[in-house]
Amino acid sequence: MAKAFTPNIHSERGKGLTKEVAEFVHNNKYNSIPKKVIELGKKHILDGFGLAIAGSVARTGEYLFKHIKQNSAKGKATVIGSKMKVTSSFAALANGTGIHSDDYDDTQLAVGKDRVYGLLTHPTAPCLPSAFAEAEINKISGKDFLHAYLVGVDVECKVSEAMSPRHYQHGFHSTATCGTLASASAAAKIRGYKVEQIQGSLAIAASMSAGLRENFGTMTKPLHAGRAAESGVIACDLVKLGWSSTDKILESPRGFFQAHGGGYDLNSIKNKLGKPWTFDKPGISIKPHPCGSLTHPGMTKMLELILQHDIKPQDVVKVDVGTSHNMQNALIHHRPTNEFQAKFSMEYSMAVLLVRRRAYIPEYQDKQVNRPDVQAMLRKVNFYKSAIAEKAGYDKMTTVIDIYLKNGKKISGRGDFGKGSPMIPMSYEEVADKFMGCAEFAKWPIAKSKAIIETVRNLEKLKDISKLSKLLSK
Repeated sequence: MAKAFTPNIHSERGKGLTKEVAEFVHNNKYNSIPKKVIELGKKHILDGFGLAIAGSVARTGEYLFKHIKQNSAKGKATVIGSKMKVTSSFAALANGTGIHSDDYDDTQLAVGKDRVYGLLTHPTAPCLPSAFAEAEINKISGKDFLHAYLVGVDVECKVSEAMSPRHYQHGFHSTATCGTLASASAAAKIRGYKVEQIQGSLAIAASMSAGLRENFGTMTKPLHAGRAAESGVIACDLVKLGWSSTDKILESPRGFFQAHGGGYDLNSIKNKLGKPWTFDKPGISIKPHPCGSLTHPGMTKMLELILQHDIKPQDVVKVDVGTSHNMQNALIHHRPTNEFQAKFSMEYSMAVLLVRRRAYIPEYQDKQVNRPDVQAMLRKVNFYKSAIAEKAGYDKMTTVIDIYLKNGKKISGRGDFGKGSPMIPMSYEEVADKFMGCAEFAKWPIAKSKAIIETVRNLEKLKDISKLSKLLSK
């Protein structure tokens, strides 16, 4: 059984926590960051840029671009995948939504066994857009951009790790809530804010944080990431104007942790920022499939079984897929009819692999979701609560699979971790392949795509971020 969560909201030890976070953002030096973390950060930045390009041609991109054109003043920040140059906050909104639009972006793994499914937040979607927009406007180097991104991600992940599990269980989307703090941290770092200004930025961003899991499976889920990115930038804008706010938004009995989750685990954040960096331990996963992360261990194992045993769709009679009840609480669409529902459907994710032997962005489009052969296959999938998965604990996304064939044979497997997780990592080259797939889907020029891959590979050597801006703009 998972250890009961004990909130520390009234602990004297929690005093000064917001200031500690602000001091980390202000004081951290690039040269103190381990080389491994820098290399991992570049891999995730490349992943994020690819997803923003793909997201620019999604329906969310179409609608949001119209919204921005109607409401945004011209600026110097790039809306990735378009010709638009807008204000920093609107660029953050568009690019954050774009990165999360296909549910193909990275995810943080949790440490504590009381954490929900070992998944807490999508770190890059709310942080990268803020850092990139501010980098463009402030004309900084690739190294400084990378530094701000790494700092923002670590703040987001440590805050999310400390949050009471009730936060996610009761319906908040951590990417939307904790992501505002990542965005504010990255923007404040690039702007060179003082500690007091960073505290103010965090306080305003925390009051703007919002996002509900009931909207999973709709366009509003990716909007969560975009609004988090936008809110962090707006918070920094207001601080610059002299806007007032509390200096203890995290630890206060009426603050972020208490209001959003009824408490927090102080030991998961106090003296933990950059010690170790979350990228290093426990790690952050990159997705091989554009759907909810909870399906990925099962999808990794299912594809392995299909290829190993050469399973043909016409030979499948029934498939049992067992997980913990917490995973079932998120994978709520059992008979999906559109791409947004399919991303949160275990039945569809298993079925499309059995029929197509692949699951990339094209497989999560409405036309593919409604293919008669895929719809017929998903009705053969029995998604149930497994005692084995329940016993494995929430820090794993254990999935138990049994495939029954017409010849009477049963093929079984168990997946605890998906491809792209720290346990089964993707190399820079594999992420580059994923990037090229995203770019191809958006019909992005091949020469530009290859140049982006190499520019990000050597990001810390880039003297002017505008080179990336040109490559990511039409």
